[in-house]
Amino acid sequence: MGLISPDKGLLLWILVLVLIFLLIFLIPNIFYVLTLSRTLKQCAPHNQRMQPGQLWLVLIPLFNLVWHFIVVTRMADSLAAEFRQRNIPLEEDRPGYTMGMTFCILGLCGWIPYIGSIASLAGLVCWIIYWVKIAGYKRRLEEQLFQFGAPNPYQAPNQYPQNPQ
Repeated sequence: MGLISPDKGLLLWILVLVLIFLLIFLIPNIFYVLTLSRTLKQCAPHNQRMQPGQLWLVLIPLFNLVWHFIVVTRMADSLAAEFRQRNIPLEEDRPGYTMGMTFCILGLCGWIPYIGSIASLAGLVCWIIYWVKIAGYKRRLEEQLFQFGAPNPYQAPNQYPQNPQ
């Protein structure tokens, strides 16, 4: 009977560690991907440089180190095309690209000995800033749709509602 208790204790610790992992890493990442997906869905299909479902691939460990570079690039290009089409002014040519690339590069630097922890911490801060920026772009697109009516994705691009200047 005494030998069963340590196994139950170990099992309990494993369960606690899994729950901590879910709370700290997986849940915020799910909300992050949901934000990216909802933002991409605000773009007309012909402006989307990737399918919203492909964003979920960033949840795959190690693969996400490379895939995030692709996601940041395609999100920036999709948003730029959508903002141009709707004549919404932008502060940057490729929305979110600079901050997104910064967090991707710092994420890779997190694997370098000695500087990895500092780079990872800086990457976390940049990831949060990128996430907030993308959410802001989503809000801008939603506000424009609310003001001028939702565009029909099957209309020709030049027939979309235009933002009066």
